Amino acid sequence: MYNSSNIIDYVIEAWEKLQQQTPLVQCITNSVAANYAANVLLAAGASPAMIDNPFEAEAFTKISGALSINLGTPTTEQMQAIRISAKTAHENRIPWVLDPVGYGAVLKWRSDTVDELLQYHPSVIRGNASEISALAGSLSQSKGVDSTLKSDDMFQLAQGLLSKASCIAISGETDYILSTAMTCIVKIRGGSHLQPKITATGCALGALIAAYCAVAPIHLATIAAHVHFAIAGKLAYDQAQTVGSFNTMFMDYIHMMDANLIEQYACIELISDD
Repeated sequence: MYNSSNIIDYVIEAWEKLQQQTPLVQCITNSVAANYAANVLLAAGASPAMIDNPFEAEAFTKISGALSINLGTPTTEQMQAIRISAKTAHENRIPWVLDPVGYGAVLKWRSDTVDELLQYHPSVIRGNASEISALAGSLSQSKGVDSTLKSDDMFQLAQGLLSKASCIAISGETDYILSTAMTCIVKIRGGSHLQPKITATGCALGALIAAYCAVAPIHLATIAAHVHFAIAGKLAYDQAQTVGSFNTMFMDYIHMMDANLIEQYACIELISDD
């Protein structure tokens, strides 16, 4: 039985394993996010590799601890690599995270690819409320790749996606995590309103989820990554209220995370899924 206290213990355990194992994470991500996501993974204790071409995708996925796929700025070759790596991860039981950036009727090519990728059962589908809502079949409209819905308003809608993935993670002012391994929904508070002002924070979160998935059970890994981000965002904002300074402090706290900070600042609530 899970409760808020023992969930925090599991998060600390996952963080400790991340430091000990330094998992190799293959990231197929967008051109805007690649550098930032790689730096977040390095700061957190993982080892990123941005292998996103179809000629190396299969071989590299096989040796990776986890795979992160982000559909932010797909090219033709990258799309080929995405299909190959998702299939390889599925066949080799390597955890992988799908971030369906921009999913919806407007960007049909990438959205059709996301639909195709679901056959390879991603470990985690991660996105903002609009992306998750669109993927779940809602009639909501997305404005570009930014969220136009609050995560609070639609987490129930995501229940249907659990037939496609082991875990659904909805990011926003409050994060919600749904999982086939838990009978409750996990609500995580923290972070800062400045995080969306920094390019690629959501993309980097997807990569961090993948890193944790390499060392911990999928649902606990997803919770741990969100807690890690939320605490770093909160503590960074306590010291820096402008975007540039905040970004520096945020990366510092991603790196300085430890068991004491998790114990002190993790804000986790378990709520009924009724």
